[in-house]
Formats: sequence, C-alpha cells, structure tokens
Amino acid sequence: MGDDPGALWSHPQLAAAVLSEDWGAVFRAYRKLTGLSQSRLGERVGLAQPDVSDIERGRRHVTSVEVRQRIVEGLGIPSRLQASAAPMTIGKAPVASLTFSGSAPDEDLLARVTSVVESTHRVDAATLDWLDRLLAEHRRAEDRIGARPLVDVMRQQLHTVVDMFSGARGPLVDRVVRLASEHAQFLAWMAQDQDDTATALTWYDRSHEWALEAGDANMAATTLNMKAHMAWSKGRATRCVRLAEAARWSASGTSLGVQGMAAQMAARGYALNGEADDARRLLEEAQRLINRASERLEDEPVWMYFYDETWFTLQRGMAAMHLRDWRTAVEHITVGLDALPDEYRRDKTWFRACLAHALAEMGESTQAASVAMASIPDAAAVGRPHSWNELHAMAAVLLRRGAKESQQTIAMLREYD
Repeated sequence: MGDDPGALWSHPQLAAAVLSEDWGAVFRAYRKLTGLSQSRLGERVGLAQPDVSDIERGRRHVTSVEVRQRIVEGLGIPSRLQASAAPMTIGKAPVASLTFSGSAPDEDLLARVTSVVESTHRVDAATLDWLDRLLAEHRRAEDRIGARPLVDVMRQQLHTVVDMFSGARGPLVDRVVRLASEHAQFLAWMAQDQDDTATALTWYDRSHEWALEAGDANMAATTLNMKAHMAWSKGRATRCVRLAEAARWSASGTSLGVQGMAAQMAARGYALNGEADDARRLLEEAQRLINRASERLEDEPVWMYFYDETWFTLQRGMAAMHLRDWRTAVEHITVGLDALPDEYRRDKTWFRACLAHALAEMGESTQAASVAMASIPDAAAVGRPHSWNELHAMAAVLLRRGAKESQQTIAMLREYD
C-alpha cells in the first residue's frame, strides 16, 4: 500500500488516527501499512528512532507546532485530513509590540505620517523616507529575534503602505509600490523562515508583481532568488536551478550582488542534485561577482546588507554538504561562523546546526555534540523549524553511528522541545 498514497490515506484506521491527532496511532498504522522501520519513519519526519518509539508507546506526546508540521509534511498527509492536524499559521502567532531606538519620527513628521494614514492627505517624500528606515530597522531586528515576533507588526505596516497609494502623486506613486513590494518580500521571507510555504509563495508572487510595476529589477530578481532558496530548502534541486537562472536573466539592470546571489543559488541547486562540476563553476562565477560588488556597495539595494564574503563562504559550506564533502563543509562553515556578527543570532544558530551535522557525518561525534548542544537553546528560541530539524537530523546521524554522545544530544532536544 506504500506505493499508493491515495489508498494509504484512505485506510480508515490511519485516517481516524490523523483526524483525532493520535500521533502514536498514526505512526503505528503508517508503519504497519508501509512496512517502514521506526528509524526510516524517523528520517521522514526529522525525529530520532527513540522519539518515534516513545510517541508510539504514549510515553511522549506531540505538543510542538514544529514537530506536528514535520509529521504532516514528512508523511505526506493530504490536506483533507489536516483540518484538526494543521499547525498554527504564521499569521496567527502572538506578537509583542516593539520599539526601536532611532526609528521613531520627530514630532512634525509624526503629525504628517498620522495625517497621511488617517485621511486622503497627499503622501510626501519625508513620510516614505521614514517608512524606508523603519523597514530597515525591522530587517535588522529579525536577524536577532527571528520572524515570529515581527509578523503581525509587518502585516500592519504593509496595510499602511498600501493605504497610501491613493494619496501618492507623480514619482511618489512608484515609491509607494516599491515600498509595498519590499514589505511583501520581507513577509514572504518570514513565512519561509517559519516553513509556511503557501504563505511565503503568495507574498513572493505579490512582491514580484509590485516590483515589476514599480520598475524595480533588483527586487523582481530577489523574489525569484528567494523562491529558488525555498525550492532548495524543500530538496527540489531542478526547480531551485531554474528559478535562480530566471533571476539571473529575466530582469536586466540588476546589481552585481543580486546577480551573485542568483549564481550561488543555482550552484546550490546543482550541488543538491550531485552535479559537482556545474556547482563549482557557478560558485566561482558568484565569487567574482561578489568581489566586484564589494567595490561598489553603494549600488546594492538596501536589503542586500547581509550578503558579503562571509555569507558567501557559508554558502560554499552548504554546497559542500550537498556534495558530501564534509571536511570542506566544516572548513567553510567554521570560517564563516567565526566572521559572522553576533547580531545575526538566527543565522548563527542555523549554520551551527549545519556545522554539527557535517561534523557528525565526518565521525567527529564529540565535537558535533558539543556544537549541537550549544545551539539548542537558540534553535528553540529563534531558529525553528529549520535549525531544529537540522539538529534532529544530526542526532539521527550520531545514533546511526552508535556514538555515545547521541543520547545526551537527544535528551537535550527533548528538554527544549
């Protein structure tokens, strides 16, 4: 029955278990119908074999939104059965109010912003300048605190920008549309960061449309780059390459940095597909583009502030991981992490999880466990679900190798789950 998903999920016992959210029963029925072992099922849903066993036996209950999402996606549970099993979406997350020093408008500007939002008063350049600065502050905040606390804030901010369109005149019309495009792209990225694929795709599509309307080639290409990144994160190598190539050639006049990002995204897609020669060729091309971009940073769009030699070194490490060149991956990721500023808390968490995984694959179990356990608190706080999934995958590698450090790592993951 495992080769026929329709028949599998039509089985009354399995369907009833999903609808009642009895995940232990889901695992037992799924394994009975497909013949999978607990270890193989764990690989599909990002859990170590002892966790699968505990869930099946009722010793552990699935309460985490991220774990539930991994189960739904890993087992391919159809949408018709997800009414009760569907995890909380990104737009429903509780959001704290935030204040950023230096981003508040002065008293005169505050009065103008308020009048623009509350009436049909014409938009002026000073108002849009302040919203540009505020968006930049939010991007920087997301690097440190992750996406979850910012989503509702940014949705409200985008509504404010869209409402301004009717009051814009002349060149400010394109500025409002461009600003809306940037907000939509940021919302898409935050949805992607929380593994909410459908929401991310919707916002990327809207951002791309607005970017074309405003004549913003850099943002139009960036949305395609980020779609390529999302395809890569889902293991869709060919789609990643095609979207990255579209970003490179579909929008003329893009900056060198945006072109470099597209080249390295295509390289990662080729690496994911095991095509080493194409991956290395494009990584070298990306390196040349990034070196040239560093000489004219003023030509780069503001959202490319993170994309520099350090970031590219980390991407080289990711490509090496896909090619199973673990030693090279460890070298690049270690160098990149050492240079990555502490304010990139979410990104440091992700790359530390990747480093732990690469070390585990090399057989460096003690060092892998040390890196992983140092990362778990931040992964639980700001790095979910991607860092969390990577840490579970690393724990599974240690367990498969029979490393004594596996149980200690698994215990700490349970503690923070």
